[in-house]
Amino acid sequence: MNARHSQPAPAWAVQQWFNTDRPLSLEALRGKVIVLEAFQMLCPGCVSHGLPQAARVHQTFPASEVAVVGLHTVFEHHEAMTPTALQAFLHEYRIPFPVGVDQPDGQGGIPLTMRAYAMRGTPTLILIDAHGNLRQQHFGSVADMTLGAQIAELVLEAREYRASASAAAPTRAAPSAQDDGCATGACAIDAK
Repeated sequence: MNARHSQPAPAWAVQQWFNTDRPLSLEALRGKVIVLEAFQMLCPGCVSHGLPQAARVHQTFPASEVAVVGLHTVFEHHEAMTPTALQAFLHEYRIPFPVGVDQPDGQGGIPLTMRAYAMRGTPTLILIDAHGNLRQQHFGSVADMTLGAQIAELVLEAREYRASASAAAPTRAAPSAQDDGCATGACAIDAK
């Protein structure tokens, strides 16, 4: 199932992070398209489809434009899916992208981020645009081609916005050889 949105994405309530040296937030990732994969490590659909798909997205799109983030959101089998078990799971399954542990509600119910996004279960894949707006939310599996097209559309929107913003900004001197952007791995053609 798929739902299309265009409203500010709720903030994440995360108790612990893995695969990153700093906590992540929507504000810290502003300017990038965010692919949020909500999962449970004991969810068959998450292990067989959701996480492998998120890893493919992570490998396919440049990190400068797309941030893939996992959210371990435990709403059942709490005793088995501890942060310690998750750390071993992430290592064994070689999950390369940052993963946050959704903040429990303190009563064994639906975790806080899961509740804020009105998720129906796992896997849930969420797309957030470069402005921090919730754009797509898929419960269950989504075809790779469909997801790739949706991400590409959001990346193009972000590029167009940056281009129009820089066209409206005052012009600056041409970059020097040391400041041509090639150090980032992408050398632009100077259109004069």
